[in-house]
Amino acid sequence: MLRIDSRHLYLRVIDQIKRDIESGKYKTKQKLPSEFQLSKELGVSRATLREALRILEEENIVTRRHGVGTFVNPKPIFSSGIEQLNSVTYMIEQSGKVPGSQFLSTEVLEATEDEQSKFAPKEISTLVKIERVRTADNEPVVFCIDKLPEGLIPLDRVHKADSLFKLMEGFSGKQIAYAVTYIEPVGYHDRIYDILKCDPDQSLLLLKQMHYTDEDEPVLYSANYFRSDVFSFHVLRKRM
Repeated sequence: MLRIDSRHLYLRVIDQIKRDIESGKYKTKQKLPSEFQLSKELGVSRATLREALRILEEENIVTRRHGVGTFVNPKPIFSSGIEQLNSVTYMIEQSGKVPGSQFLSTEVLEATEDEQSKFAPKEISTLVKIERVRTADNEPVVFCIDKLPEGLIPLDRVHKADSLFKLMEGFSGKQIAYAVTYIEPVGYHDRIYDILKCDPDQSLLLLKQMHYTDEDEPVLYSANYFRSDVFSFHVLRKRM
């Protein structure tokens, strides 16, 4: 039973469940006791427990499956500050794993009005679209869709390259300096979940990024689907 302290009860429940996961009492992918059992064990109401579980799910520590139960999520292997623009290759290398790529396709497509506006003021009519799966120690961890104007990278070398950043810099001299990023949670998607070997209840993190050079030239648009059980992102926020 939880010891008395001055904080809200659900916060103490959260801390206790986190401690139980850290200590190995509840293991990765293990189902937690029922709400009735857990509330009795912790000495709290089921309403308090549900609030704690809701926040733990928001923090990606557990997954609740309706009518089935609550399961412990694997701890992310890769963690990166979102304010740091690092390639996926670099993130995987920093974790001590070997980065790799499974090349899926390259095609030249007519740019949509939305895509044309993304690359403005540069006028484009077509874009190169590249689909790859990024791997860590041969395990698929990120599904990547990259779009860029023709002529910035050698298309015949894409299937051999891990880092498009380095390939672009070496071929066209365009060096990516910064990116504008949007993060969205993604629910079930047949093809991507199959490629990344995800559980149906697992969520993905979609990072949509437009990359720019020092001269503010937009050169690469990426939609990267990260496995949320493998990657986590954080941001350093300073008071102004």
